[in-house]
Amino acid sequence: ESLGIRTSFSAQVEEGGKLTLPSRLFNDIISRLPAGDITLEDNEADGGGILATITSLSGQYQVRGMGADEFPELPEVSEGKVATLPVAALIEGLQGTLFSSSTEETKQILTGVHLSLRQETLEFAATDGHRLSVVETSRQDEAIEGDETELEVTIPAKTLRELERMLAIGQASAISVHFDPGQAVFEWADQRLTSRLLEGQYPNYRQLIPRQFERQITVDRRLFLGSLERISVLADARNNVVKLSMDTDNQEVALSVDAQDVGMGREKLPAQISGDSLDVAFNVKYLMDGLKAIDATEVQLQLNTATSPVILTPLGAVKMTYLVMPVQIRS
Repeated sequence: ESLGIRTSFSAQVEEGGKLTLPSRLFNDIISRLPAGDITLEDNEADGGGILATITSLSGQYQVRGMGADEFPELPEVSEGKVATLPVAALIEGLQGTLFSSSTEETKQILTGVHLSLRQETLEFAATDGHRLSVVETSRQDEAIEGDETELEVTIPAKTLRELERMLAIGQASAISVHFDPGQAVFEWADQRLTSRLLEGQYPNYRQLIPRQFERQITVDRRLFLGSLERISVLADARNNVVKLSMDTDNQEVALSVDAQDVGMGREKLPAQISGDSLDVAFNVKYLMDGLKAIDATEVQLQLNTATSPVILTPLGAVKMTYLVMPVQIRS
């Protein structure tokens, strides 16, 4: 199984025991109960099986369960490497990369986030073949225990979304991660999350990022995102394509969509531009995803031609690189 979670909390236990309940039904009932204590007890059901009784201030519910012996054991980690990771860096890395992972199960390795642990840095990378996100954060902790000090693993995005959600509502400042061949176990406070690792060679994404650029645009992130969100309503009727026109003379960028039989839209926004003017087209959703994930006042777009990779980076914030492939414009 790809994902396992174990959590514990304090309770007044009158008689210990184990039971297994249908998770969705149990959660749906509990989440709707009024604030206050609840009592949970189990009895033998008529005709066999387990019947759990949930009592709260508002009333009583009974849910059919099953024997806890049938529940699979979560894997234990006995060997491998252990690393301590700062929670702030982990959340930062996940927020900046998870959205770029693939949802196509055929590209199994791309459905995860690639994690590179080095002595002083933690690098996250995710790509679906059309765009790439890379976030580099500082580890600021002790080195990985074990002989080798570097480690590279690819963890399913599904696991990491759950991890991100759990860390966001917790108070932990650091978590320990055990890496075993084929699996990872995250542990902090009273929480434990286990996950399988994705097998296979993750693409060498570093070689996709250009080293030099002929053109550069610096623009206010919120203004840019606002314009894209408005114009995306029309872009939806035209394969989500939006055209970005650089005007170096007037130091402004124009966004436009011309959707035949539907309508057209055009917005201009001020920008600091260096390099010759150029028209370049994008999938509007990819641009919006990147801008939403970036937490900075200004962003920089660096590019060479209308068909070569474009890089988005936040100014003076997290060390994040977001690469998007332009869409070819047909006249």
